[in-house]
Amino acid sequence: MSLVFTPIESLPMVQPGDPLPELLLSALAAQGVRLADGDVLVVCQKVVSKSEGRVIELGRVTPSPAARALALTAGGKDPRVVELVLRETNRVVRAQRGIIIVETGPGWVCANAGVDESNSPAPNTAVLLPMDADLAAQRILAALQGRSGARIGVIISDTWGRPWRNGLVDFALGVAGIEPLLDWRGKTDLNGRELHHTVFAQADALAAAAGLLMKKDSGVAAVHVRGYQWQPSPQASGRALIRPANEDLFR
Repeated sequence: MSLVFTPIESLPMVQPGDPLPELLLSALAAQGVRLADGDVLVVCQKVVSKSEGRVIELGRVTPSPAARALALTAGGKDPRVVELVLRETNRVVRAQRGIIIVETGPGWVCANAGVDESNSPAPNTAVLLPMDADLAAQRILAALQGRSGARIGVIISDTWGRPWRNGLVDFALGVAGIEPLLDWRGKTDLNGRELHHTVFAQADALAAAAGLLMKKDSGVAAVHVRGYQWQPSPQASGRALIRPANEDLFR
């Protein structure tokens, strides 16, 4: 099996209200990419957020007392950014050295609730995570499958740090069409031993590989993947990648 990852470089700068599925279809066509059964499209969450209008002018944000206090605890962060973080947060896990680790509404544990000022379309603005990354993936999937007739998968990705490891990696936020987890439990390894705990996060793996082509300064916001064998799932959801609290040794 060989995999081919193709950066979609024809996608224009996305603006609030833009029809992202149509832009993706046009960009794929411009590069001569014809969707086929088994293809996967990995889309950066930032263009999803921009199309949804999740771009916030910091000048219009009034920090609450809680945001001002947390900004000091976190090492002098902009209280307006912290206010946006708190609005997206279920609970604060840790705050220090300019970083606020939180659990977001959907249950993701990440820095600053995904609130990001990099590659924001205007000065003094910040971009929030998509309202519902799974729903965004489903809409893109419906548009692309409806136009092409091909059975494909869609992954919405974002770049996060990882506990106890240096460096950033892309993870899957929203998933549609493709099963996010590959369950090997009950199968055997090469030596015939039964596997009891092996569940492979294939959506995260595809997002991470695609992330190699989504450099911050490249302008690449989508990557086409061909050659990976996966099982379709009408109920696919990125939330399947979140470990339940009762199974987590650190909560």
